[in-house]
Amino acid sequence: MRVAAHGKLNLFLRILAREAPTGFHQIETAFALVELADELLVTRTTQGGSVELTVHGPDLGPPEENLAVRAARAVLEATGRKFGVAIELTKRIPVRAGLGGGSSDGAAALHAVNLLAGNAVSSHELLHFATRLGADVAFFTSGAPCAVAWGRGERLFRFAPPPAMPALIAVPSPPLGVATPDAYRWWDEMHPEPHPRGPIVLDADAFAAWGSIGRLGGNDFEIPVFGRHPPLRALFERLAGTHPYWVRLCGSGGAVAAVYADERRCDDAKLVLGEKQQRLIKTLTRASPPAGPERG
Repeated sequence: MRVAAHGKLNLFLRILAREAPTGFHQIETAFALVELADELLVTRTTQGGSVELTVHGPDLGPPEENLAVRAARAVLEATGRKFGVAIELTKRIPVRAGLGGGSSDGAAALHAVNLLAGNAVSSHELLHFATRLGADVAFFTSGAPCAVAWGRGERLFRFAPPPAMPALIAVPSPPLGVATPDAYRWWDEMHPEPHPRGPIVLDADAFAAWGSIGRLGGNDFEIPVFGRHPPLRALFERLAGTHPYWVRLCGSGGAVAAVYADERRCDDAKLVLGEKQQRLIKTLTRASPPAGPERG
């Protein structure tokens, strides 16, 4: 099975509370898919329950910690380890950039291995697996192009996506690679006794256009992450200076993104910024669900 694992933007991100004594954070965020995607080729093997991983791209660390591997194993265990899989992963989404590449890879592996197993695992149970794998995996598994998420990211409300628009993703050179646990720790240091906050009361019409999305709120990670990484703040300011509809830190950091009114404005911004101080990736936001696995 061949499947595209799309990246995401966090249209806004708010940290509502820190749970005691676990230290987990309750969040409210809105996700939107982009065209930029990794690719997984998942092949059935005869070794029951085994998962092999080949990566084309940067070093992703130990295979046993990879979300695609963990997702594949979860489905194989649930279906009786009747076969194994070999995963060939082509990485195009920058790593530790806040674009959800690892989580999307995990969701893609869930769907692909389940299809190889004859869809033996129900969609409801597949979402359970996704929630246990990580905070963003449930969104990618849901198949929605856009959704608001609460809690640890497992409570989802789908909404009609805004129009597909050109976007720039900007990664500092050299890359910063912000780890999500570090970003939460920096936020905790700034808020030793945070007051619980309520979610934003949202109307679906607020997501109808990118201009209104830009007024919904910011990203609570921006202040602590920019404080630790001034070059990332400077990149955000340069990107904001190109007059996009919307600009934000991507997730917990490592990259920033902007959405533009049309191709010309996006191309002009890319030309003005250049690639001396940053890597620029041009993409599109998605207004339709991902295609899902296909026979490779």
